[in-house]
Amino acid sequence: MNKKKLFTIFLSLSLALPGFAGCGKGEADAQGTPTIADNAGEDESKGNADHEKDTAGSGEAGEDAADGGGDDAAEENTPDIQITHIRDLSNPNATEKTKLVYDYLCSVTGQGIISGVEESVGAQNSNAEIQYIKKVSDKYPALRGFDFINDDFDGVVKRASFWGNDMKGLVTISWHWGTPPDGIGYESSKGSVDMDELLTEGSELYNAMIVQMDTAAEALKELQEAGVVVLWRPFHEFDGQWFWWGKGGSEKFITLWKLMYDRYTNHHGLNNLIWVLGYSSQVKRDWYPGDAYVDICGADSYANGTRKALYKLVSGYAAQGMPIPLHECDNIPDPDKLQEEGTNWTWFMTWTLSYLKEKNTKESLNAIFNHDYVITLDELPDFNALMEGAE
Repeated sequence: MNKKKLFTIFLSLSLALPGFAGCGKGEADAQGTPTIADNAGEDESKGNADHEKDTAGSGEAGEDAADGGGDDAAEENTPDIQITHIRDLSNPNATEKTKLVYDYLCSVTGQGIISGVEESVGAQNSNAEIQYIKKVSDKYPALRGFDFINDDFDGVVKRASFWGNDMKGLVTISWHWGTPPDGIGYESSKGSVDMDELLTEGSELYNAMIVQMDTAAEALKELQEAGVVVLWRPFHEFDGQWFWWGKGGSEKFITLWKLMYDRYTNHHGLNNLIWVLGYSSQVKRDWYPGDAYVDICGADSYANGTRKALYKLVSGYAAQGMPIPLHECDNIPDPDKLQEEGTNWTWFMTWTLSYLKEKNTKESLNAIFNHDYVITLDELPDFNALMEGAE
């Protein structure tokens, strides 16, 4: 594999204009400072229903940037991505940093692919994936996936804050939301609920759902206050209809999506969210909520190869210029083939350690994470520094 090229970030002059707008279980030390574990941890399992996620339990702690992701590395080896404004976020009140991150994601498409991994929440060490990738490639992924599963709001806020601020990485959060009124955990997320009652304002079930929804919103507010932009991926794999939020069909799902969008955006004032619509590998028709409620449109796939057909299918629903990620996978697509085909996934995110190890060899991971087309943590721009430079 060729050594990575040296690059320079060019920040569009539009960022300096006033009217700029634009397109997330380790151990803690005695003081509670997040650290990276010294080993890769144990495997955690993930089955399939399409695929089932064994995600019982969660941990606390983040990562230590001492051996990667620092400023010097970012300055020396940064992808040649010109950040330009391609499309607006759905939320006109989004923070300037959120707009900048979105502009970056839009600008990356076709120029590179952002590397990502979902953290383990059922294993002894939630840093297992991060450490394993570092061990085999001497790189960290640029994006880390988190999950509010098991109501681990405090733990996710802590780890996501560290990843987003100290490590200067990208944060994406999903939620295996237990079935309302009081469900918790993965098994509960596969339950059923009366969607008509759930979506009837003022009903007992509706009120219980709002309580759960607002609890997650408070955690997201903490991240907003910490300056962390969140690629928010609620109700993932909705069209697969194996989770409660998809079992009522497309029309009720769209109503639910819009309800959350309105409550989070207008009631809670969450302006740090980039709304990610996460199809399953089926990508069924008539499930798209509309451009006014979606910023990023992608899919999950546990097949092999580039998933070219899936990419084209999702592209048919996404608005022009919208980033299209492969936001859950096991086998990572070959970067050379992605470029040859023009399959322009904006990022890939492998699903936890067992799939990372079983579906990718150490040699392939080393080659991928050191490929010129693949963006790793050390190659992300420092968004806070760019914001300061635009002032």
